[in-house]
Amino acid sequence: MTEGETADEPLAPFLELAEPLTPVVDTRDALDAALSALAAGTGPIAVDAERASGYRYSQRAYLVQLRRNGSGTTLVDPIAFDDLVDLGALMADSEWILHAASQDLPCLAEVGLRPRRLFDTELAGRLLDLPRVGLASMVEELLGRRLRKEHSAVDWSTRPLPQPWLEYAALDVEVLVELREIITDRLRDEGKLGWAEEEFAALVVGRTVEPRPDPWRRTSGIHRVRGRRSLAAVRALWEARDAIARKRDVTPSRVLPDAAIIEAASAMPRNRQALSALGAFRTRGAQRHLNRFADALATARGLPEADLPRVAARYSGPPPAKVWADKDPAAAARLTAARSAVGAIAEEHRLPVENLLQPDAVRRLCWTPPEPADVDAVAAFLRDHAAREWQVGLTASALAAALAE
Repeated sequence: MTEGETADEPLAPFLELAEPLTPVVDTRDALDAALSALAAGTGPIAVDAERASGYRYSQRAYLVQLRRNGSGTTLVDPIAFDDLVDLGALMADSEWILHAASQDLPCLAEVGLRPRRLFDTELAGRLLDLPRVGLASMVEELLGRRLRKEHSAVDWSTRPLPQPWLEYAALDVEVLVELREIITDRLRDEGKLGWAEEEFAALVVGRTVEPRPDPWRRTSGIHRVRGRRSLAAVRALWEARDAIARKRDVTPSRVLPDAAIIEAASAMPRNRQALSALGAFRTRGAQRHLNRFADALATARGLPEADLPRVAARYSGPPPAKVWADKDPAAAARLTAARSAVGAIAEEHRLPVENLLQPDAVRRLCWTPPEPADVDAVAAFLRDHAAREWQVGLTASALAAALAE
């Protein structure tokens, strides 16, 4: 008996490819043949993409996987082409099936692949309140098969891609059509299919994501840094590392780990030799760019007080909820009431709270509620903050009542 298997509950069998893989599409002739094969198929198209997260700075797609009934599975190397606009045009009128679409849509758009309709199996799983919504978990729970995940963190920028990696990638689209059919039936049975369709439509339209202010403040361990001058050192080192990583197209942590930035910002070594003596700077990557990092520290040391970063980050919206009780007790009371109301609705409809309504929208509503905070005004506020109609219909009345309390 293998590990994890019991006498009463054997492990589900591994998913296997339905047919042998065809060679990766990396020439114009191969792409033309793939276009013809996809055009001959029917129904929605299962879509996935592999990036080289953890290895590359960019989030570009290094492999695109497609599967359609009657066409089989097609693996496309997007690096071999200037773009995949012709493929995008062929796919445009078909529904795409993706898992965790928001992760893959940006890199697909970069190569000319943009859906007009989609079905997101992960998002649908959340609306069904499934306990686990990773693709492997859903395939095992709903289809009774296991996915091999041993190649989930490999460097997809490698060329040529090893055959076991290609088989792993192909399996990620092997079952999406079948998974979509089962999930659709469950959504319909629970009265949530219309909600899912609104969510999918919102994904297609997308929203412009504003760049995060002060991204350097997300450096792991920054809470240990004391003083504005040391924060300036974190910022200078982070920006130097980011520029190097972008130019070399490698993930920043491979140039210099966060721990090294925190160590240097805390110690504030006065020169290159002192910086080189720090334990975290003895790695090959850190030594290679030691002059650049020493210059960054020198810049931070020489900044006038007026140019030093604030100790606390700037917020474009309400402050952190943990300080509301001190800053605005009435707003804190509104937030408590609103969260309770939203939580009750989510429980009633078997939904994760964050899928019923974005927590940020609730915070903003409670910090600066409309006047008067009646149902229509609350509904308008929620729509202005990207809530879908099904969400507004479920929550606006309860939130207006919570604010009135």
